[in-house]
Amino acid sequence: MAKLYFRHGAMNSGKTALLLQVAHNYEEQGQKVIVLKPKIDTKGEEKITSRIGLSRKVDHLIEDGEDIFLYVKDNHKDAACVLVDEAQFIERKQADDLLKIVVLLDIPVICYGLRLDFKGNGFPGSTRLLEIAQSIEELKTICKCGRKAMFNARFLDGEFTLDGDQVAIDGKDNVTYEALCHYCYYDKKIEYEGKKLVKNRNC
Repeated sequence: MAKLYFRHGAMNSGKTALLLQVAHNYEEQGQKVIVLKPKIDTKGEEKITSRIGLSRKVDHLIEDGEDIFLYVKDNHKDAACVLVDEAQFIERKQADDLLKIVVLLDIPVICYGLRLDFKGNGFPGSTRLLEIAQSIEELKTICKCGRKAMFNARFLDGEFTLDGDQVAIDGKDNVTYEALCHYCYYDKKIEYEGKKLVKNRNC
């Protein structure tokens, strides 16, 4: 029986590498796999790329407002599996579309993505997947201090920041991310808020 899977983890937890491995396993058995990612993720353009250097061209870029169920129904009803990278960027309704693919087309859907943004808030797509997925798995990685990482800290020009839009693509406009544990994240958050308070007082 097909299921909707959500495999989430902080940055550098191997999500894309695992997706590519799953795709390879299906195709090695002669089965058709459809790989999707949201168009808003401009990193790699029409490819998904893991941090260990593996990459693959996606079959389709998901547009804002697009009905993913209809796309798969009209084009890929023979697929053995649908894989979604950067699933945090899909819309809540599109997460429901993925469940419809599972229930109505009997095709398993495996999503990979972040649970939390750089402020520690949930992404709409990830939050909906946590609500409706039939299987949820955390992919673990470690902070530089050795503890389990959960937060995705944003750095602008190498400096920790809590400012900006929820979506800012890694490697674009001098934005980078680092997976941090609770302790390291809050150390940086407290330091940042202190600096900002001092700066505002001096204005």
